[in-house]
Amino acid sequence: MTTCPCQNPRVPPPALGPDPESPRLSRLIRRLFWPAAAALVVLAAILTAASFAYNLATNGLVTRPSGLRMIRAGAFDTRYLQWGTSGSPVVLVPGAFETADTFAALGPELGTHHRVFAIDLTGTGYSSPSPPFDARHLAMQVLAFIRAMHLTGANAPVLVGHSSGAAVAGMTVLLDSHAAAGVVFLDGDATALTFPPIVGWLLINPYRTTLVRMAVGSGWLIQQIYQSQCGQACPPLTAAGVQIWRRPLQQPGFLKVVAYNLRHGIPSMSGGQLRKLRATTVPKLVIYGRDDRQLSSSDAAAAAARIGAPAPVAIPGHHLTMISSPRQLAAAINAFIRSVLGP
Repeated sequence: MTTCPCQNPRVPPPALGPDPESPRLSRLIRRLFWPAAAALVVLAAILTAASFAYNLATNGLVTRPSGLRMIRAGAFDTRYLQWGTSGSPVVLVPGAFETADTFAALGPELGTHHRVFAIDLTGTGYSSPSPPFDARHLAMQVLAFIRAMHLTGANAPVLVGHSSGAAVAGMTVLLDSHAAAGVVFLDGDATALTFPPIVGWLLINPYRTTLVRMAVGSGWLIQQIYQSQCGQACPPLTAAGVQIWRRPLQQPGFLKVVAYNLRHGIPSMSGGQLRKLRATTVPKLVIYGRDDRQLSSSDAAAAAARIGAPAPVAIPGHHLTMISSPRQLAAAINAFIRSVLGP
């Protein structure tokens, strides 16, 4: 049987000569790469210079409003609001990027039967900044405030933590199980919400400062975020309403909070800490907005089971139920307090 010479393994394949196109392609890549790289360097320099210039132009101190209620509690200077003069105490703990003013509609509703306090957590709002901004440190602030206001023993308050403030309220109970008569997770489950690690490293200064200041300075953006979180039941923000949200975020320390949250996530509790909270005898309740896209009914049920609370209570609203449904929310909190303390 004969074999085709082209298939003879003894015959080496013809040597391949140099590809005449390869040098041309390499030269083309080099010609395109270096101008592109130079353009990127120039663009980065322009953006950096513009960012520094913007930060310098907006570096003026935004003063606090006059007449703020402040108290020196432990190592914290805490700003607070108060409603009501009699009844059992309630302490309202805001979530990420919120302040005591977030509870301006809920406070008077609860204040008809209770002494109600709402605070600014350190770094956000008018309380003096005191890092780190994790749940444990913020809970130390709440605990210091409770003790400074003599809300202890038989006078211990019910803590209501909104959104990530739920983690702060829960952590307060872990630090001192006698600090609260009860704890309410409002529109939050205290679990971790982190950003991709690269975000914290890419959004470095001066760009982070520029982006935060531009966002806080945009009334339109504040209105859009507010409306998306609050829903159609909430009235649109007026110019004065925008300023109520904006001004606290222009205070010293807020940029540090943003940087911390980007790298570590918003305040939260670990699984082990939530199990410890479940093991405490402190009464617990989860309340959520029926149309909340951040905490669904199944999420709320899971949160209640996780901390040893009864079935969660749904009220009308999205994520800012204390603004959209203050009367219904006050009724749910009042019912919980009656179940804990009696009529």
